[in-house]
Amino acid sequence: MKRIDDTDPDSELKDCITTLFELFHGRYGYKRNTYALNQMGYVINLKKVYRLMYRRHYTLY
Repeated sequence: MKRIDDTDPDSELKDCITTLFELFHGRYGYKRNTYALNQMGYVINLKKVYRLMYRRHYTLY
């Protein structure tokens, strides 16, 4: 069954991760990005940040 609403629930997080990645010239990994997002007020798990970064090819492995 298809979703009725096709909007991406993680689009705001993806934009924040992209901004952090570009701001620090790719030097921040998923752990530092998770900490930075938590400092910004997002409650997000380390594994989810890793998964989102991996899908955007921001991680090495």
